Amino acid sequence: MKRADEMTRAIEAVLFAATEPMTVEMIVAQLNGATGVRDVLEELVADYAGRGIELVRRGDRWQFQTAADMAHLLRRDREEPRKLSRAGIETLAIIAYHEPATRAEIEAIRGVQISKGTLDVLMEAGWIRPAGRREVPGRPLLYATTPEFLIHFGLASRRDLPGIDDLRAAGLLDPIDLAMEHAGMSDDDDVEVENDDEEA
Repeated sequence: MKRADEMTRAIEAVLFAATEPMTVEMIVAQLNGATGVRDVLEELVADYAGRGIELVRRGDRWQFQTAADMAHLLRRDREEPRKLSRAGIETLAIIAYHEPATRAEIEAIRGVQISKGTLDVLMEAGWIRPAGRREVPGRPLLYATTPEFLIHFGLASRRDLPGIDDLRAAGLLDPIDLAMEHAGMSDDDDVEVENDDEEA
């Protein structure tokens, strides 16, 4: 029993001192090849549930974070980060739901061209990354989301992204899109050209 307590304390200490979320393999290496780390992590999730901090898994990485309902207590006056444009939000959503995706595939789904600046902003935020090239003529670059994307949006994996019914229930779908869907119109019937260069 004492050994289990020491293991729990060691894992808590390693995660608390970490400057970034850690994989199980990183924790094992830090603890000189300790075994049973995954089981202890699951126990810690239960132990910290409902407390001011919680242990969460984001993708394959673990970290302590402030409980969501306590975050308002820690806010400080600070410069607001740059907000994403509508084009940036749409581009990020398309990559998250269809990754890996090429620029041409993103544009085909959105129905408009995107500026290079939009992709640059998402890469600077650390939410998307180049993910190889599509093996077709021209070998276009593929884009995919990053572990930082999961961490920022509080997702354990991409499987946790909301589905169409969830988005509709939350009122997050554009009323025009819903009206077109009910009318049976396709996106190609009337596509408005938009200029994304202004938000880059």
